[in-house]
Amino acid sequence: MDIHDHSVTRRVFLQRAGALGLLAAVEHLVPSSAWASATNGAAHSLPLSGTVIDLTIAETPFRLDGRTAPAITINGTIPGPVIRLKEGQQATLRVTNRLEEITSIHWHGLLLPPDMDGVPGVSFGGIKPGTTFTYQFPVRQSGTYWCHSHSGGQELLGMYAPMIIDPVEPEPFRYERDYVVMLSDWSFESPEALLAHLKKLPGYYNFQKRAAREFFSDVARSGWLPTLRDYLSWDRMRMDPTDFADVTGYTYTYLMNGLSPTGNWTGLFRPGDRVRLRFIVAAAMSFLDVRIPGLTMTVVQADGQNVQPVVVDEIRMGPAETYDVIVEPVEDRAYTIFAETMDRSGYARGTLAPQAGMSGEIPARRPRPLRTMEDMGMNMAGMAMEGMDMPGMKQNLNGSGMKMPGLATAGDRPSRKPSNDNPHMEHGPGMQPMPGMQDTPDMGTGDQDRSKMPGAEPVKHGPDDHGTGNQVVAEYSQNRMGEPGRGLEGSARRVLLYTDLKSLAPYPDQREPEREIELHLTGQMERYMWSFDGKKYSDEKAPIRFRYGERVRLTFVNDTMMEHPLHLHGMWMHLENGAGAYLPRKHTVIVKPAERLSVAISADASGRWAFHCHLLLHMEAGMFRVVEVSE
Repeated sequence: MDIHDHSVTRRVFLQRAGALGLLAAVEHLVPSSAWASATNGAAHSLPLSGTVIDLTIAETPFRLDGRTAPAITINGTIPGPVIRLKEGQQATLRVTNRLEEITSIHWHGLLLPPDMDGVPGVSFGGIKPGTTFTYQFPVRQSGTYWCHSHSGGQELLGMYAPMIIDPVEPEPFRYERDYVVMLSDWSFESPEALLAHLKKLPGYYNFQKRAAREFFSDVARSGWLPTLRDYLSWDRMRMDPTDFADVTGYTYTYLMNGLSPTGNWTGLFRPGDRVRLRFIVAAAMSFLDVRIPGLTMTVVQADGQNVQPVVVDEIRMGPAETYDVIVEPVEDRAYTIFAETMDRSGYARGTLAPQAGMSGEIPARRPRPLRTMEDMGMNMAGMAMEGMDMPGMKQNLNGSGMKMPGLATAGDRPSRKPSNDNPHMEHGPGMQPMPGMQDTPDMGTGDQDRSKMPGAEPVKHGPDDHGTGNQVVAEYSQNRMGEPGRGLEGSARRVLLYTDLKSLAPYPDQREPEREIELHLTGQMERYMWSFDGKKYSDEKAPIRFRYGERVRLTFVNDTMMEHPLHLHGMWMHLENGAGAYLPRKHTVIVKPAERLSVAISADASGRWAFHCHLLLHMEAGMFRVVEVSE
């Protein structure tokens, strides 16, 4: 069978994927020896029929820039229509499956009973072909969210939609215009082809590798010896400093509300309007840097939760994150909404304009970034020593590696309690200044008390190399929430940092976490395996156990060279970013390479909950666990 075929082969594959999962279906399709026109939408809201919403999942032709391919859609569009709910209501959503394989819908970021969470094999059995499943749950929150399939590669094929939950209480900001801006990636290659290519050759889609001329440019800039050390270090790790994305813009088309850059989605305004933009990244495999040249953005919500307003020029967003911003265009001209991929290989674009048909300029493209040895958590002081072996490699992780001055080890790092002090606020929680309010917005500082963040000081990695499931470990890790991320360092623009985020009101549970669970993010790129603590989900199905009612700290240590957006179902993660009583609540957190990032969780939801990387192919390749909350 031809894995590129989008008809018979794809249909057979999806039948297997619904029952087995994407990775298992690909392994069934390609022997292990081989591994060496939907309407473009999101412009309309789905009307409520009383309190019942009907959704239909079906295969629909999707036409993009003159090409057509089969997609899996919600009510016939990519994205699906905006699903609008009200805080405090009882939601009833009837989902009918018109596919020939099992499907599901996960309500991303919503707090609901576990059997309504929509994860086949964890919370329910999935929605069988030709049947209707009724989701019913109380709506306990408000804000901007989204939903998507949790079955095989269906999300990659267009099965996602935005959700808006209107609050009971008035929001603490005003606006005249309100737009969903849903960002996603689309490939005309089938999901199984993407995964099969990465299994065969991990850099299959990386067309930005360093060339010989770049080596000589680096020599001219840095000298022969430092350049040679750098190139040899990457070679010995069998990694590439340009490897920022597994699937890139050489294969993907990046969409804004279902439209390509040439489609130019447009939101209208009148000069002086306050415009709310609800950014949602529904991309399966892409990080995006979002900006609007000529306008600043005031961040008012993160992952659906109100935050103290922060004025920024650019936001790096990972898959599944949402940010609500207010902009105030005052000139009678078009402004470009620009979402550039982290590796600079492509972009999505749209326009804010006073009338239809207008178009703003496309910003000059930035050069692609490079990883550094410091990004990989390597001992740079040791590397500068003549004759020293490359640090951080597995043969040096037996406890004999050089210890950097000031580094603690995992066994001797001091315990740190989150601060309960109120951060300085010029305005009370009910009077946050921002566009549309009375005062000039605070620019934000990003300078939270980092000494109160777990992992603020570098921590030496222990002797465990996590086995065959991990290619290399970070020799040391530390909290990197105060960094904008590779490719944004040194930017003249104000970039949103995790340390900028403070919840609008103190969160209810101010207890110190009773215990800490440390999880290492691990991967083996040459075999395209992704895991926690070196074990794929198929190798480690024992759940991570929380006691109901406890306060627990989850500490993530990223031993890979890639950013990972981690998503916990059913419960909020309080990002321990030094904001004291105002820690922001998130359903998805980005963990940078060589980062040690901690979140505090109140285990207030009994049942079994999925926890995984939201890079879909990473999840399907093993970066998935179950969290079980019980008495």
